[in-house]
Amino acid sequence: MPIRPIKLTCLFVILGLSGCDTSPTAQQAPAPTEVGIVTLKAQPFNLVSELTGRTTATLTADVRPQVGGIIQKRLFTEGDIVRAGQALYQIDPSSYKATYDQAAAALKSAKALVISDCQKAKRYATLVKQQGVSQQDADDAQSACAEDRASVDEKAASLETARINLDWTRVTSPIDGRIGISSVTPGALVSASQDTALATVRNLDSMYVDLTRSSADLLSLRKRALATNSDTLGVMLTLEDGTIYAEKGRLELTEVAVDEATGSVTLRAVFPNPKHLLLPGMFIRAAVDEGVVENAILAPQQGITRDAKGEATALVVTAENKVEQRHVETGEATGTFWVITKGLQAGDRILVEGNDKVAAGDTVKPVEVQPAVVHDNTTQSFEGAA
Repeated sequence: MPIRPIKLTCLFVILGLSGCDTSPTAQQAPAPTEVGIVTLKAQPFNLVSELTGRTTATLTADVRPQVGGIIQKRLFTEGDIVRAGQALYQIDPSSYKATYDQAAAALKSAKALVISDCQKAKRYATLVKQQGVSQQDADDAQSACAEDRASVDEKAASLETARINLDWTRVTSPIDGRIGISSVTPGALVSASQDTALATVRNLDSMYVDLTRSSADLLSLRKRALATNSDTLGVMLTLEDGTIYAEKGRLELTEVAVDEATGSVTLRAVFPNPKHLLLPGMFIRAAVDEGVVENAILAPQQGITRDAKGEATALVVTAENKVEQRHVETGEATGTFWVITKGLQAGDRILVEGNDKVAAGDTVKPVEVQPAVVHDNTTQSFEGAA
């Protein structure tokens, strides 16, 4: 009988030990995941568009003959600077000189006939009053005088035409500029109606840069409220070798029509070219200063992802520290940031670190971080991080 109490005591001890698994510590929820966030702020942003294009001379003139003939001389050196009116080619003037001399002689003959007939008309006008000649003879004399005067005007016009054609045998430059390669040599036959230019003169003191951008981008830009400053619509060039062109240009015009084949619009900028470093046809990249967005939202690129449809999304931490997914629209990229046009606003806490550890709806522990700041435009500072 004394052995039974000992067995009950051991049973209570065993039951007590098995109850250790139901302690409050084992039922405690896991701690929220720690993530890095950046609190967005509205700030002025200098909007710079990166575009590509080609250079074009501001003045270009094809040298073509106005009369036909054999080229006697070439009067310039290819690649030289030429002036407007400078003689470039000499066409054989022989036949044109003969035509000019013939027209000059015809004019002298017509003038001599005027003297004779008009004096006769004058005498007949006196005699008809004295009934020395008939009225018909007097009228005929006056008519002959008038016809002779008209003939003089006609012969004078023919002489002027012959002079112009003779002058055109000396082919001159229409503009100041640098002349290119000659397409003909002395002895070549040229004509006034030929399609091939003898040479081309280009003025390189200033250059056009024709840029292309999509019509959709241009429409989006015009919808924005951009502030202007002294540099608005200024353009900087990057040359084919990667160097920055020293001279700054300015946007001059925007084409008024959209290219139906490409859906793009042409923008034309003009640049000074004092050293003739820019040549027609060069491929360049241009940075166009469009203006200032007063309340821009810049989000770090590591906080923006793309879903299966290619749409931009961001994870935002709410005031209750819950993760919320947002669909956003991005504009220009500047360094390591996106300009956000829709979906985010000032005060939003965008998740930039630990994105792969959480999902929408999770509770997190947000920690403010400072993102790496890299901008294409060195004058722009990022103020989005706290």
